[in-house]
Amino acid sequence: MRISLVGIDHQTAPVSVREKVAISTSKLYDTLPLLHSYMPRGIILSTCNRTEVYTIDSDERHAEKASLDFLKSRLGITDAALLQYVYLFEDRTAVGHLFRVASGLESMIVGEFEVLGQVGYALEAAEKMGMVNLPLRHIFQGAVRTGRRVREETGISRNALSVSSVAVDLAAGVVGELKGGKMLVIGAGEAGRLVAKAARDRGISQMVVVGRTQERASALAAQLGGTPVSSSNLGEELLTTNIVVTCAGAPHRILSVGQVKGAMEKRSFPLVIIDIAVPRNVEPAVSQIRNVFLYNIDDLTGLSALNRKQREDEIQKAVRIVDDELDNFASWWQEFKVRPLIRALTSRAEEIRRSHLDRTMKKLPRLTEEEQYRLEMMTRAIISKMLKDPIQYLKSNGSSNYAEMVREIFRLDEEK
Repeated sequence: MRISLVGIDHQTAPVSVREKVAISTSKLYDTLPLLHSYMPRGIILSTCNRTEVYTIDSDERHAEKASLDFLKSRLGITDAALLQYVYLFEDRTAVGHLFRVASGLESMIVGEFEVLGQVGYALEAAEKMGMVNLPLRHIFQGAVRTGRRVREETGISRNALSVSSVAVDLAAGVVGELKGGKMLVIGAGEAGRLVAKAARDRGISQMVVVGRTQERASALAAQLGGTPVSSSNLGEELLTTNIVVTCAGAPHRILSVGQVKGAMEKRSFPLVIIDIAVPRNVEPAVSQIRNVFLYNIDDLTGLSALNRKQREDEIQKAVRIVDDELDNFASWWQEFKVRPLIRALTSRAEEIRRSHLDRTMKKLPRLTEEEQYRLEMMTRAIISKMLKDPIQYLKSNGSSNYAEMVREIFRLDEEK
């Protein structure tokens, strides 16, 4: 049995590729059946910077191919094109990667909180769809436990940044003083809330919020003293805003070249647009419009690298926790893999013990219940002591060669 991970993230693929395989929270339940058509057991972890498929199968090549075919179906590209973007990990390496992801070590903004909840949600969704077995559940529960330990035992998430706050820092770096400026936030979800809060904390004086519904926009605007507006009024708001931050979970573009160009023709000052959504909310060609400065999530790399450098000591502490949890998992996984073999071995021994004991009992004079019990316990103890070392060795080492040797020597049929 092999654990397989096939994934795409911000280190292997640009946002133009990642957005094609990104799966929003609302679409995850609709997408899991597609994965199920390739593989009966699997979990999809999709965040703004990664889409990963975790599967377990006795045939590792089949698991890997199934995951690749699933991603290829979403990207609509050839095998050769796909392989330049994906990473493929197995067993301990795959589990270690997930533990690092849950700990915020693989995030663009190291130590960010959001990913831990996303790992838990990925498990929850797959559980509800009946696509999780014991090993997958143990792996993801271990990842959540590891992520919590890292945040409790290190300072990696102390005063943690987020993609949203880094986006506001980028905007401030472009326009200078935020005080007195106007920001338009498109997206009233969690990312939108974090953007709006970070901008308010940095002194932005005017805040306008556009949400999927007027109710969501109004709720967020009320929290932060902003103004909710309808998406139908985007063109009008573009005439007076200094900064636009888009973070809506929409499957289509929200700001088009025509909208932005039309607004820029009626205004004389620059417009900064920071698109941190995946898939992107803004047509890339908007960057070609004069006096418009368009940035996407990949443009946050410089600030995220600085954040990582500042947390280097805490990162090393987190790595040690990940390694500790990974060793615990490796022990469990080794024992889990040989459970069928151990059951077959003990069943075979019990079959032999019972057969010979029954034949011996028929040849002996009638025994008391106490004598029968002692004979039963003695034969069980003999079997237990004889199998103790082989079983312990299987649990501790269990190399394929040793396991196969045990199968052949005892003529074991694990399926039976």
